[in-house]
Amino acid sequence: MSARRRNRASGSMPSGVTRREFITRGGATLGGLALAPALLSSGRAFASVGADGPGGKVNVLNWPLYIDKKSKKDFSKSTGVALKYNEGINDNNEFFAKYQEELSQGKSIGFDVVTPTSWMAARLIDLGYVQKLPLGDIPNSANLAPVFQNPAWDPTGEYSLPWQTGITGIAYNIKVTKRELTSVDDLFDKKFKGKIGVLSEMRDTMGLMALSEGVDPSTIDFAQAKGAFKKLEKASNGGQIRRFTGNDYQDDLVAGNFAACVSWSGDVAQLTVENEDLRFVIPDEGGMKWADTMLWATPSNNGPQVAAWMNYFYDPVNAARLANDIGYISPVAGIEDEIAKLDSAAVDNPLLFPPADVQARLHAFGQLSAKDEEKFDNRFAEIAGA
Repeated sequence: MSARRRNRASGSMPSGVTRREFITRGGATLGGLALAPALLSSGRAFASVGADGPGGKVNVLNWPLYIDKKSKKDFSKSTGVALKYNEGINDNNEFFAKYQEELSQGKSIGFDVVTPTSWMAARLIDLGYVQKLPLGDIPNSANLAPVFQNPAWDPTGEYSLPWQTGITGIAYNIKVTKRELTSVDDLFDKKFKGKIGVLSEMRDTMGLMALSEGVDPSTIDFAQAKGAFKKLEKASNGGQIRRFTGNDYQDDLVAGNFAACVSWSGDVAQLTVENEDLRFVIPDEGGMKWADTMLWATPSNNGPQVAAWMNYFYDPVNAARLANDIGYISPVAGIEDEIAKLDSAAVDNPLLFPPADVQARLHAFGQLSAKDEEKFDNRFAEIAGA
């Protein structure tokens, strides 16, 4: 949920650092098994509109660390559409609170494309705050992976296209922990008191808490979550948790203020450029999977420019470059060959192309009833002090 993700290098690797050098500096683990450093490297052809494109400008609101520099430059060159790109999403609820009033009144929020996580996308669609996509002008949408077609958050598939997908697990700074971590319960090790971070994204944090209690978050209701909430509350009240964070957890992780924290997969892959002591693990109990989605906000009338933006990133060549750079799972089918051209080792990276055994250990947070949604949000806010 969200490169999602604190901007530390404008979404790119530091000058002079190659992708190969980047991937061999850090580590990640799946179910407690360390991945070899080499494994961390990470349909229809796109018809570039170029000088014959729609012109104009598209304003995009996204999470930090969620695009490579080349894509931003090449998009405008290829399509003739000027790009205003903002990395201002730090948390889904924070985003909603900031723009809900304007959206409810049909006023412009200054952005054509917004990229909330799927559960928030469902809310925006239901409230009528977004428009049907001009899919007829997005031929590359045919490259959408079958698993994301007509998803639960957008049953007709008319309002959204996933931007990227990823995994929620645990990041840790081994220089601070002095050992490898493998379990959600490692977050509650008293040796790490005051050095644990959890996400303010309720579904990410409570998904892992539920798994640690043996509850499947894909079918959870409020009654089943009581034990997980109690566990989180005890840790918060007892000083185990340093703070609840949005995308800005990364600064504390890099600085060593966090020994470990609930985190997103691609972030840690990128942050190892700056700190080789960082690790990412899908806990023994399992991890969470999610999707961030591209939506066309009302009352934007920049349909041709929105279409150009989405069509560009659903070209397998461009999708492969993006995924290889930022370390998240692409929703575009058939990009393996294109990624292999960039880095032959990347196709074996289970965080980019999760194999069946990894997929089986990932859970999507279930759709909540309106009543349970309110209960979950209120209980979580009570614990987080929001």
